[in-house]
Amino acid sequence: MSGYWQKIKDNLEKSIKSGLFHLWIRPLEGELQDNTLHLYSPNDFITSWVKDRLLKKIKEVAEETLGQKIDVCITTRSNGNSQAVVKKTNLKISTQLLPVRKEINNITPTPAWRYSFNDFVVGPQNQLAYAACKSICYGQKLDFGTLFLTSSPGLGKTHLIHAVGNFITQNKPENLNIVYVSSEEFANQLVWALRNREINEFKKYYREKVDILLLEDIHFFQGKGKMQEELLYLIKSMEENGKLVIFSSSFLPKELKDIDSQLTSYFCSGLIAPIHKPDFDLRLKIIKKKATIYQINIPDHVSKFVASKIKTDVRQLESCIKNMALKAKLLNMTINMDIAKEIIQNHADIVETPSIDQIIKTVCSVFELSPENLKSRSRKRNIVVARNTAFYLARKYTDLTLKEIGRLFNRRHSTVIKGITNIEKEMYKDTPVGRQLHRIIERFEN
Repeated sequence: MSGYWQKIKDNLEKSIKSGLFHLWIRPLEGELQDNTLHLYSPNDFITSWVKDRLLKKIKEVAEETLGQKIDVCITTRSNGNSQAVVKKTNLKISTQLLPVRKEINNITPTPAWRYSFNDFVVGPQNQLAYAACKSICYGQKLDFGTLFLTSSPGLGKTHLIHAVGNFITQNKPENLNIVYVSSEEFANQLVWALRNREINEFKKYYREKVDILLLEDIHFFQGKGKMQEELLYLIKSMEENGKLVIFSSSFLPKELKDIDSQLTSYFCSGLIAPIHKPDFDLRLKIIKKKATIYQINIPDHVSKFVASKIKTDVRQLESCIKNMALKAKLLNMTINMDIAKEIIQNHADIVETPSIDQIIKTVCSVFELSPENLKSRSRKRNIVVARNTAFYLARKYTDLTLKEIGRLFNRRHSTVIKGITNIEKEMYKDTPVGRQLHRIIERFEN
């Protein structure tokens, strides 16, 4: 009966300030059972805020929406007895955490949630990142103080972060709390706490109650001095108390700009584990692994064809396999080359990896601009969005460095980073601009 919760949320959005709604209500899930509205929060911090400040308002709006008296309760989303928030992540790792987590040594992971180590396909391009994450989970002694996962979109850093979170959540000691949060969500919570004079509660929660923090998209903090300061204090506090943080980013630490030197030092002080684009052999292994997971048969010549076409994005590769499986099942057919060719038309890399000239030509066509417009100093919004889109595609599909991309557009590489970050931010959100960008990129890839 979660449909009732959606109706209640719609009315809540009209009844409270937009910032309150998006920060504290939107992350909640809910269902109505026996005249009680059960709300489920992604972490203890949100649970505490909603319970203390918004539960009365939720009850009021819920009763008005449903036309009856009800009770409302909120709990942190759980898996068994364990509390967790699992989403996207960046992680920092402290060797002092190992004694705290000694109970999870030598535990066999339980395959349950979407991402696990069992379904991660290992090759030379991702072996270091995989080994580091497995070492953390199995409590092996680490010779590095922090872990920084970095890759282009769609290559597996989110998979590995979730795998760490899922493993520890399922096998952790009862008193160990693990939290996953994107950097933007962390920043939004911090801003809200500052505006409402609740910063001490914010600090207390993250510094005292969180044992493992999975922090994703760390490049979001570029140029945000106050947030960097709070993050630095948090990291220091967690490390001093033997706690763990893992970071992830689309950029190497040395590529980040407008970041506090001490913060950069933390990012660089341990193991930096980049994940590179998969070669043909690894792509073929991924196809065979996914075929086993989906319980389908893909002939060798079809697997090789797909592996030769989709080269830069593991997420695209998995989507293609899934769509082939669905079509074959719905039409009661076996997977063959005809199905593969038809499905692959909807996915990336149906031709050779695009050049920067092809990227510029496509972006100019979509936005109805000239190459001179993209390379100009204009700050008109449509030109800025087009230029940032070109940055994003060049980063994803070419081997050009950030400096080389910037040079082509008469920009510094710090501007390229900022542009790519803005594109990723809009695509992550369900906004008109974000949806437009998805359509543009899909058009380019097709």
